[in-house]
Amino acid sequence: YNSLRLLEIAEPMPRAELDALLRDLISRVDASPCVCYWQVTRGVSHRMHAFPKDAKPSLLVFVEPTRLDSQQAAMKLLSREDTRFLHCNIKTLNLIPNVVASQRAHEAGCDEVVFHRADRVTEGAHSGIAILKDGAFCTPPADELILPSITRLHCLQLCEERGIPVRVAPFTMEELMAADEVLVLSTGAHCIPVCEVDGKPVGGKAPDLLQTLQKAYQQKFEAETAQ
Repeated sequence: YNSLRLLEIAEPMPRAELDALLRDLISRVDASPCVCYWQVTRGVSHRMHAFPKDAKPSLLVFVEPTRLDSQQAAMKLLSREDTRFLHCNIKTLNLIPNVVASQRAHEAGCDEVVFHRADRVTEGAHSGIAILKDGAFCTPPADELILPSITRLHCLQLCEERGIPVRVAPFTMEELMAADEVLVLSTGAHCIPVCEVDGKPVGGKAPDLLQTLQKAYQQKFEAETAQ
C-alpha cells in the first residue's frame, strides 16, 4: 500500500478487505507452506505515458504450494554493480536488471547476487543482504536504494526481542567480505548464510549467533502460519 501511494495508483480495495480475500484464497489451497502473490496495475487503457483518466486498478492474485529454502545450505553470491533506478524502495515490476543479474549469477554457479553502488552494498536481486559483525546484526538503511522488506523488518524485531545489538547503516563490500556472517534475507529463505562471494570464502565466524537468529525466525514463522 505504501508503494501504491508512492506510485499514485488507487487502492484496489480497502486493506482489511484485501486481507480477507487473500486469507480466503490461501484457505482453499490444500498445502503448507504455500505462497500468496498479488500485484496491482494502474488499470486497463490505451497505451500512453500519462496516467489514464478514470482507470480502475487491476488486481491479480495467485496462491500455489511452495517450499522453503534450507537454512542449512549456505549460498554463493556474485557481486554486480547496482545500475537500477533510485526508487528501489518502491516495490514494482521493473525487474529487468534483477532478472539479468540473476541469470549471470546462475551462469556462474551462484545462488544470488549482491548489488553494490560503487563500494556500498545495497541488496540482492531478489533478497535483502545483511551481515553479522562483532555480535551485531547490521543492515543497510531503508532508503531509496533498497526495498524495505518484511523479512528485514522481522529480523530487526527478533533482534530487539532477544537483545541482539543492531546497526542500521551503510556497509561496504570490504566490510561484507570481512563480516563474521553474511546473510541472505527473503520470504522463502528467511535467513540463510553465505559461504562465498565471487569465489572467495566469507562468513562462518559466528555460527551460534546465526543459529539463534535462524531458530527465532523459524519459531516466529511456525507460530504465525499455524494460525
